[in-house]
Amino acid sequence: MPGGFAPPGPEGGPAVLRMTGITKDFPGVRALNGVDFRLLPGEVHALMGENGAGKSTLIKVLTGVHSADSGEVSLDGAPLTIGSPKQAQAAGISTVYQEVNLCPNLTVAENVFIGREPSRLGRIRWKETRRRAAELLARFQLDIDPAAPLASYSLAVQQLVAIVRAVDISAKVLVLDEPTSSLDREEVERLFTVMRRLRDDGVAVLFVSHFLDQVFDISDRMTVLRNGRLVGEFETRALSRVELVGYMTGRVLRTLEELHAPREDVREAIASREPVLAARGLGRKGGIAPFDLDVHPGEVVGFAGLLGSGRTEAARLMFGADGADSGTVEVGGSVSALRTPGAAIGRGVAFCPEDRKTEGLVGELTVGENIVLALQAARGWLRPLSAARRAELVGKYITALSINPPDPDIPARNLSGGNQQKVLLARWLITQPRLLILDEPTRGVDVGAKAEIQKLVVSLAGDGMGVVFISAELEEVLRISHKIEVLRDRAVIAEIANETDVTPERLLEIIANGVAP
Repeated sequence: MPGGFAPPGPEGGPAVLRMTGITKDFPGVRALNGVDFRLLPGEVHALMGENGAGKSTLIKVLTGVHSADSGEVSLDGAPLTIGSPKQAQAAGISTVYQEVNLCPNLTVAENVFIGREPSRLGRIRWKETRRRAAELLARFQLDIDPAAPLASYSLAVQQLVAIVRAVDISAKVLVLDEPTSSLDREEVERLFTVMRRLRDDGVAVLFVSHFLDQVFDISDRMTVLRNGRLVGEFETRALSRVELVGYMTGRVLRTLEELHAPREDVREAIASREPVLAARGLGRKGGIAPFDLDVHPGEVVGFAGLLGSGRTEAARLMFGADGADSGTVEVGGSVSALRTPGAAIGRGVAFCPEDRKTEGLVGELTVGENIVLALQAARGWLRPLSAARRAELVGKYITALSINPPDPDIPARNLSGGNQQKVLLARWLITQPRLLILDEPTRGVDVGAKAEIQKLVVSLAGDGMGVVFISAELEEVLRISHKIEVLRDRAVIAEIANETDVTPERLLEIIANGVAP
């Protein structure tokens, strides 16, 4: 690790589970590269890393979804071959995913014992099923009716029922993959109470979460991955938040002198204008805590935070892709109910989503069809663009954004990632928005395309457009933003002016500690 970090390696110990030298390749990418991992009985162990670090792949190898290309797995000291999730369960490894994979139309008891119901002479003994379910639920202090439909309970309770089922199937290793992503604070604490009880009973709990506070609250140890490699294994109590973020991101905490914040007089002039968008108390339960935000004409507002911090959730609320359950939004000085993307587009708000392939670009359509899609939707399908006007607009934006190849009739899926991103930008720019929300617009594009997109954002702001710019690359946020919203654990925790003394290291410290230093 650069910067003098010397992460300790795994020590010897009575591990219930060991994974040694795990390597997994997919076409064009090595997802895991010789990763070692161990779990001790009676611990909560956090698996940490940013997007693409290899966490999900490691879990899928452990649970039989993927087969490793090389490496070994052992359970209780004995070699273990896991060829399917069913084999993993039979060996004593159960997984509860972020999305509860139970049957909400069935009762709680039926979900706990589905496929394993007590029976006699081929007939299910329903009274016995409910009695045994009640005993299991009581063990975890879940005061719910085993005969009630699972759908009648909250997502948090459904998650706990999934854990009860998993523990009853096999109680050696329990994998919890982002179990708190849709829970509020009280529900999280209820889940943690169950996790601590399992730990005290000797179960090894593997916990995956992007919420730093939760990780430090519940875990005994943690393993950090980065770019498919093991960074280190740590005792939680011996690791600071700043060190953890540094290990996850690979960043050394030093000043990057090459970054230059926007001048103070420019920031002040922009802030004196009436906001193009003003959010007050805008929030969504399970998505992001209520936040305030002003975006002025000509201002680039950067969103900084780790994956899962709430950046995308905030953007989707401002665009109406998700419905807010608190707060108001003013666009152009008047309160707007941006309950749908169509309403947002009508008020001059545009949004380029993070996942351009599944939520943005329509790969089967041509470049030209993709570019005019939003404009045509705003006009309504009863007012189609003429062929001449369509060709004029498409040609203008292909040239302005240097989309290559400059052929409007080829399928958009055939373009490179950077050019696909330019097509999405063209789609929204053609609508002449007041506010442009960009969620990871430079992810997965080459250096040249990244620089072009950054220059374009600065140019658009210079022409008076308000821009919200979301990126996991802190240097990028600092390079083009006038002010920065810092997010953590699905809440805006600080707003700071992008002054000359603001560095990636300072942002990391705010993210790690939860407050501005």
